[in-house]
Amino acid sequence: MALKAVHVSKVPRLDQVPARLASVASCLPGTGSEGAAASAAPAKFLVIGHRGRGMNALASPDRRMRAVKENSVLSFNEAGRFPVDFVEFDVQVTEDGCPVIFHDNYILAEEIGIISEKRVTELRLEEFLSYGPQRDIKKIGKSLHRKTKDGGMFSWKVENDDPLCTLEEVFQKVDPKLGFNIELKFDDHVVYKEEELTRSLQLILKVVYEFANDRPIIFSSFQPDAAQLVRKLQNAYPVFFLTNGGNEVFSDERRNSLDEAIKHCLAHGLQGIVSEVRSIFRNPSLVPTIKESNLGLLTYGQLNNVAEAVCMQHLMGIDGVIVDLVQEITEVVSDFSRPAVDAGDGICEREGNREQAKQSSSKPTFSQGELSFLLRLVPESV
Repeated sequence: MALKAVHVSKVPRLDQVPARLASVASCLPGTGSEGAAASAAPAKFLVIGHRGRGMNALASPDRRMRAVKENSVLSFNEAGRFPVDFVEFDVQVTEDGCPVIFHDNYILAEEIGIISEKRVTELRLEEFLSYGPQRDIKKIGKSLHRKTKDGGMFSWKVENDDPLCTLEEVFQKVDPKLGFNIELKFDDHVVYKEEELTRSLQLILKVVYEFANDRPIIFSSFQPDAAQLVRKLQNAYPVFFLTNGGNEVFSDERRNSLDEAIKHCLAHGLQGIVSEVRSIFRNPSLVPTIKESNLGLLTYGQLNNVAEAVCMQHLMGIDGVIVDLVQEITEVVSDFSRPAVDAGDGICEREGNREQAKQSSSKPTFSQGELSFLLRLVPESV
């Protein structure tokens, strides 16, 4: 059946972005404060580097997934070489109270042929930094390993390695114009007391307040109580609730659907949702509901490394994507965000097309064949 233009026009528009997210996208200081950017221009489509230049998938045959050590100063600065708006990374707090950057709950190393496994939050900072390559060339770090979800074990080897780092170090060594999406990382299988969460969040906030300066910041967390608490503890930066959107089932119902995520955000004044992208494609009718609730909407997941899936999200009115293939996806976004007519060469003005060029710069343009492909791609991919 032939596609009609009306199908695309009924998709929620990018310019329906909430004012609070617009302030983040414009990279203004103090984002998330009440009424901070009521008069700001519509937000751009955000591209956020996942753990910097991309996560390390050690079992993947794709060399790009092992190019740079994830969650490292090197990875963040490498991502910053491309037109990304933010880098996303995971923060945990060591036993002695230092916020560090590390994704997994446990850190694995090989010593004398034996693999040891220790919980990151039970390590002191000195021991945490003793894993992997060392900044002091006279020291030899413990050999890092990583376990996959299916139980496989891999030596954590990448083409460009870098030492583990603290949150303070990242603030000091990463380009200050690059925004930080700070994921507040907690173990899915641990029930936390409020005082435990509060202690960790206050230690993280202390570093942020001291070193953020004008850097754009977004907080996010899969832990519903942590997201609620960090919103209560501060109002300088927006807080987004991370959700699998039903792709996995958890004992906490707040984590099991987009509907529950919306309820949680509205009940506690959170500014947005970061959803696994497949959940959005399975439930596209919830996009206008999220928009009408004045919530921002970002997505994550492997499909965000597929150019056509990113283009479809732009059409749907989603505010941005967290991606591993930073170079490839920023090129795609730059292409569909580029004005069709160069306003700087005088052609628009001479031919009276300036307004048309302005409108065409806000949305990608696709042929009917390309739109048909995109609409087929979504159900096949999810």
